[in-house]
Amino acid sequence: MQRVTITIGDDLLAEIDAAAQARGYQNRSEIIRDLARTGLQQTAGDTARTGPCVAGLVYVYDHAARDLSKRLVQEFHGHHDLALATLHVDLDDDNCMEMTRGSADEVKHFADHTIAERGVRYGRVVMIPTGEGKQARSRKHARKHG
Repeated sequence: MQRVTITIGDDLLAEIDAAAQARGYQNRSEIIRDLARTGLQQTAGDTARTGPCVAGLVYVYDHAARDLSKRLVQEFHGHHDLALATLHVDLDDDNCMEMTRGSADEVKHFADHTIAERGVRYGRVVMIPTGEGKQARSRKHARKHG
Protein backbone atom coordinates (compact mmCIF):
# COMPACT_ATOMS: atom_id res chain seq x y z
CA MET A 1 0.00 0.00 0.00
CA GLN A 2 1.23 3.50 -0.80
CA ARG A 3 0.66 6.78 0.99
CA VAL A 4 -0.49 9.75 -1.13
CA THR A 5 -1.20 13.35 -0.28
CA ILE A 6 -4.24 15.10 -1.75
CA THR A 7 -5.84 18.49 -1.24
CA ILE A 8 -9.57 18.52 -0.53
CA GLY A 9 -11.73 21.58 0.10
CA ASP A 10 -13.25 22.03 3.55
CA ASP A 11 -16.85 21.49 2.38
CA LEU A 12 -16.01 18.25 0.55
CA LEU A 13 -13.97 16.97 3.49
CA ALA A 14 -16.89 17.69 5.83
CA GLU A 15 -19.16 15.64 3.52
CA ILE A 16 -16.66 12.78 3.44
CA ASP A 17 -16.31 12.84 7.23
CA ALA A 18 -20.12 12.88 7.68
CA ALA A 19 -20.53 9.95 5.27
CA ALA A 20 -17.72 8.03 7.00
CA GLN A 21 -19.35 8.52 10.38
CA ALA A 22 -22.85 7.65 9.12
CA ARG A 23 -21.58 4.46 7.46
CA GLY A 24 -19.29 3.41 10.28
CA TYR A 25 -15.89 3.81 8.62
CA GLN A 26 -12.96 3.73 11.02
CA ASN A 27 -11.00 6.44 9.20
CA ARG A 28 -10.93 8.70 6.13
CA SER A 29 -8.62 6.40 4.17
CA GLU A 30 -11.17 3.59 4.17
CA ILE A 31 -14.03 5.71 2.82
CA ILE A 32 -11.82 7.45 0.25
CA ARG A 33 -10.59 4.05 -1.03
CA ASP A 34 -14.22 2.85 -1.34
CA LEU A 35 -15.30 6.05 -3.08
CA ALA A 36 -12.36 5.74 -5.50
CA ARG A 37 -13.25 2.10 -6.25
CA THR A 38 -16.88 3.06 -6.87
CA GLY A 39 -15.85 5.86 -9.21
CA LEU A 40 -13.49 3.58 -11.14
CA GLN A 41 -16.16 0.88 -11.48
CA GLN A 42 -18.66 3.42 -12.76
CA THR A 43 -16.17 4.83 -15.25
CA ALA A 44 -15.37 1.34 -16.54
CA GLY A 45 -19.10 0.65 -16.95
CA ASP A 46 -19.70 3.91 -18.79
CA THR A 47 -16.86 3.37 -21.26
CA ALA A 48 -18.07 -0.15 -22.05
CA ARG A 49 -21.29 1.18 -23.59
CA THR A 50 -21.39 1.63 -27.35
CA GLY A 51 -24.00 2.32 -30.01
CA PRO A 52 -27.00 4.64 -30.17
CA CYS A 53 -28.20 6.00 -26.86
CA VAL A 54 -30.08 8.73 -25.10
CA ALA A 55 -28.11 10.34 -22.32
CA GLY A 56 -28.61 12.81 -19.56
CA LEU A 57 -25.69 14.98 -18.53
CA VAL A 58 -25.96 16.59 -15.12
CA TYR A 59 -23.30 18.90 -13.82
CA VAL A 60 -22.80 21.45 -11.07
CA TYR A 61 -20.66 24.45 -11.74
CA ASP A 62 -19.67 27.82 -10.32
CA HIS A 63 -21.64 30.53 -12.16
CA ALA A 64 -19.06 33.09 -11.06
CA ALA A 65 -16.08 31.21 -12.55
CA ARG A 66 -14.44 33.32 -15.22
CA ASP A 67 -16.13 32.79 -18.62
CA LEU A 68 -17.30 29.30 -17.59
CA SER A 69 -20.95 29.84 -18.57
CA LYS A 70 -19.82 31.15 -21.96
CA ARG A 71 -17.46 28.17 -22.50
CA LEU A 72 -20.19 25.69 -21.55
CA VAL A 73 -22.66 27.29 -23.98
CA GLN A 74 -20.02 27.22 -26.74
CA GLU A 75 -19.27 23.55 -26.01
CA PHE A 76 -22.97 22.73 -26.18
CA HIS A 77 -23.50 24.71 -29.40
CA GLY A 78 -20.43 22.99 -30.87
CA HIS A 79 -22.28 19.70 -30.38
CA HIS A 80 -25.76 20.91 -31.36
CA ASP A 81 -26.30 17.68 -33.30
CA LEU A 82 -26.44 15.87 -29.94
CA ALA A 83 -29.03 18.24 -28.49
CA LEU A 84 -32.37 16.66 -27.79
CA ALA A 85 -33.36 19.31 -25.27
CA THR A 86 -31.75 21.79 -22.97
CA LEU A 87 -33.07 22.36 -19.50
CA HIS A 88 -31.51 24.88 -17.18
CA VAL A 89 -32.82 24.48 -13.67
CA ASP A 90 -31.58 26.72 -10.87
CA LEU A 91 -32.25 24.45 -7.93
CA ASP A 92 -29.77 26.62 -6.12
CA ASP A 93 -27.10 28.93 -7.49
CA ASP A 94 -25.13 26.16 -9.22
CA ASN A 95 -27.23 23.24 -10.54
CA CYS A 96 -27.65 22.75 -14.28
CA MET A 97 -28.87 19.75 -16.31
CA GLU A 98 -28.42 19.04 -20.03
CA MET A 99 -29.98 16.28 -22.15
CA THR A 100 -28.12 14.87 -25.16
CA ARG A 101 -28.47 12.06 -27.68
CA GLY A 102 -26.26 10.29 -30.21
CA SER A 103 -23.84 7.40 -30.26
CA ALA A 104 -22.43 6.52 -26.87
CA ASP A 105 -18.93 7.50 -28.02
CA GLU A 106 -20.09 10.99 -29.12
CA VAL A 107 -22.07 11.59 -25.95
CA LYS A 108 -19.26 10.33 -23.71
CA HIS A 109 -16.72 12.57 -25.51
CA PHE A 110 -19.00 15.60 -25.13
CA ALA A 111 -19.67 14.82 -21.46
CA ASP A 112 -15.98 14.30 -20.69
CA HIS A 113 -15.11 17.72 -22.16
CA THR A 114 -17.94 19.45 -20.30
CA ILE A 115 -17.17 17.83 -16.96
CA ALA A 116 -13.43 18.57 -17.34
CA GLU A 117 -14.00 22.34 -17.68
CA ARG A 118 -12.36 24.32 -14.90
CA GLY A 119 -15.10 25.40 -12.50
CA VAL A 120 -17.31 22.35 -13.09
CA ARG A 121 -17.33 20.78 -9.65
CA TYR A 122 -19.37 17.65 -10.33
CA GLY A 123 -20.63 15.94 -13.43
CA ARG A 124 -22.24 12.70 -14.36
CA VAL A 125 -23.59 11.23 -17.55
CA VAL A 126 -26.27 8.55 -17.56
CA MET A 127 -26.56 6.61 -20.82
CA ILE A 128 -29.57 4.59 -21.85
CA PRO A 129 -28.95 2.42 -24.93
CA THR A 130 -31.66 2.72 -27.58
CA GLY A 131 -30.40 0.05 -30.01
CA GLU A 132 -30.58 0.22 -33.80
CA GLY A 133 -33.65 -2.00 -34.05
CA LYS A 134 -35.61 0.02 -31.53
CA GLN A 135 -34.88 3.29 -33.33
CA ALA A 136 -35.90 1.86 -36.69
CA ARG A 137 -39.15 0.48 -35.21
CA SER A 138 -39.87 3.79 -33.48
CA ARG A 139 -39.46 5.75 -36.75
CA LYS A 140 -41.66 3.27 -38.59
CA HIS A 141 -44.24 3.42 -35.78
CA ALA A 142 -44.18 7.24 -35.84
CA ARG A 143 -44.82 7.29 -39.61
CA LYS A 144 -47.84 5.03 -39.20
CA HIS A 145 -49.41 7.28 -36.59
CA GLY A 146 -48.00 10.67 -37.71
